[in-house]
Amino acid sequence: MPRAFITVLCLLLMGGASSVLAAGFDHVARLADQGYRIGAQARLLDSGEVLAEIDPQRSLAPASVSKLYMAAAALDRWGPQHRFTSRLVSTGAVDSRGVLHGDLVFEGGGDPALVSEDLWRLIQRLRQQGVESVKGQLVVSQWRFGPVECVTTDRCRAESRADNAYSALLSAAAVNYGSWCLNVLPGHTVGGEARILSCDTVKPTTRIDNHVTTVAEGGDTRLDAERVTDAQGDVLVVRGKIAQGTYPRAIYRASSDPAEQTAQTLLAMLGRAGIEVSGGAAVSRTQPPVAATRLAAVDGKPLQELLLRTLNYSNNFMADTLSLDLVDTPRASLPEGGAAVAAFAESLPGHGPLTLKSGSGLTTENRTTAQGVNTLLAAMYQRPALFPTFVAGLQLPVNGPMRFIRRGDPLFQDHVMLKTGTLNQPFAVRALGGYFRTRSGRWGSFSVLVNGTASTPYLSWSKVLDPVSEDLAAMIRAY
Repeated sequence: MPRAFITVLCLLLMGGASSVLAAGFDHVARLADQGYRIGAQARLLDSGEVLAEIDPQRSLAPASVSKLYMAAAALDRWGPQHRFTSRLVSTGAVDSRGVLHGDLVFEGGGDPALVSEDLWRLIQRLRQQGVESVKGQLVVSQWRFGPVECVTTDRCRAESRADNAYSALLSAAAVNYGSWCLNVLPGHTVGGEARILSCDTVKPTTRIDNHVTTVAEGGDTRLDAERVTDAQGDVLVVRGKIAQGTYPRAIYRASSDPAEQTAQTLLAMLGRAGIEVSGGAAVSRTQPPVAATRLAAVDGKPLQELLLRTLNYSNNFMADTLSLDLVDTPRASLPEGGAAVAAFAESLPGHGPLTLKSGSGLTTENRTTAQGVNTLLAAMYQRPALFPTFVAGLQLPVNGPMRFIRRGDPLFQDHVMLKTGTLNQPFAVRALGGYFRTRSGRWGSFSVLVNGTASTPYLSWSKVLDPVSEDLAAMIRAY
């Protein structure tokens, strides 16, 4: 048989094999004809059989699908029951009258879900130690990390102003997800100024510029808020109107300095608890001395609960905080956090190289492949002590908290657990990764990464979810 004929035959066979695999993603493949860059793969986890793939080793931006890597690395390091601890310590002594002679230091433990209720518990335990006043400063120590240099446009902008909470800046000593919370209530008279209170301390601990008017009961309530920062610190500018008889409306806006926000909040809470701090509050990047005495401590929620919230709601603040916690040296940066997560992924047999600049996936500089995501998913499926926590953070389309995924074939909605990723700048990213159960009960994993280009600036989720739903539903039926 002539060598040229053999070569052509091999190419045809290779092409035939490739087209068979692509046929499993024939609806998704049509996006490539519209100019989008695609990587996709679906496998059965019991046999490793690849059901379909499109350029599975193509390096693409995964957006928030990056959080799957962070969650896996965190579970591998700490296990589901790990808790982060926040402490109040001091080198001073407490005298017989309950006066602490020295600074009271809040040591941030890198808890991504530390909230005001936890601070109240700390203060209660401080009182139980007999502390009634502090002859010194309240010092908030963010020695582990913070302030963390921004690497995305939204976070860099948030250093001076913010009209949202998702761009919150990062610190090991952050509270309330690095955001101010205000309750807006109607005033006592129509036409009068609305009342604005703190969600945490009643009296706001930051400045308020109130432009909200009270209107008659039954009227429209429309609120808008922006946090701006000047030489004196943060100001929350609130505009709009609120109708009488309306329940308090909560507004969340990222603070410009999470550790300073913690200092102001904790100082105000200590005052309300009757503990006077004579020296005011300050922020430090210095680790408390080893000889410092622990006066009070509070453990956060277990990691399994943190990951449920992080993945279900795609919480960027929590994801990036957890990735920074993975760095073993103080003053960690986001790229170092991403590198710690990437090191775990690259240790998985068959994964290959990837680039993670953050644990949240907020930057398009993150890069992985559809095959890499499936390798991660398969590795976690094979860890019986970790898999239940890992898969619990994924959404079932039929009732997931993200309403935009509640669409498509009923088999897709009922038999798929997934994580989505979305970015719009500098190019569109729509990504998915997760598991599916076939009609016979077999487990499979899948990943679909779709990246836009300069010529495809916008990509709706329906344009991706609908073909993914059709293709996965066919695989679920077939196996």
